[in-house]
Amino acid sequence: MKRLSFLRRFASDYAISIDQRRRQWIKRLFMVLLLVSTALTALATNLEFNPSRQAANASDMSMAALWQQASFPVENFQAYTSPFGYREDPYSGNQRFHYGLDLAAPMGSYIRSWWNGQVIEVSDDSSCGTSAVVQSGSWMHIYCHMQGHVVVENGGKYLVDSGGGLRIREGQAVDTGTRIGRIGMTGRTTGPHLHWGLKYDGDWVDPALVLRAMYSSQQASAQTN
Repeated sequence: MKRLSFLRRFASDYAISIDQRRRQWIKRLFMVLLLVSTALTALATNLEFNPSRQAANASDMSMAALWQQASFPVENFQAYTSPFGYREDPYSGNQRFHYGLDLAAPMGSYIRSWWNGQVIEVSDDSSCGTSAVVQSGSWMHIYCHMQGHVVVENGGKYLVDSGGGLRIREGQAVDTGTRIGRIGMTGRTTGPHLHWGLKYDGDWVDPALVLRAMYSSQQASAQTN
């Protein structure tokens, strides 16, 4: 059987049972609480630790310094328009699980890679529209509804956004903060925004919890300087 792409498998997550969702929620909550607790402990005791044992396969440094290197994914950010979790589907009106956080910004605003890693997939043939998936150790970050399209040239697969001067190759390495796309309205969307999804060890994580942990660690670090 032909292996489905990650973005094509995206919709299959909606079919999981309530019991499975409950178990996954507990696992996600435990992981995030452990991550935040470790960060705060490292700040309080000025310990060095290697977050690759917990998350992104990064070099050995304090958690505070690590979070400071993470990038907010959207330039010209305006508002959070739809949170992670159950919501009323804007098309059907039914309750559906929303596997990400929607961040609104003006059309054409640049989207940056949250973490350094490898672009493991680019796609433009799913409900995510023109999309990219970046792998960073145990983390996977997903960027949906961007501008541009995907082309195959010389055996390579590229996300091309000529208007933004972007050409992202599937398989290439990207640094934290690298511009990998622009806000658009491709795929299943009602307005210009980034749908940002996060997975840790294969389980969905609420991106808002990660952003809060980043902010808290950065604030605590700033107070100690």
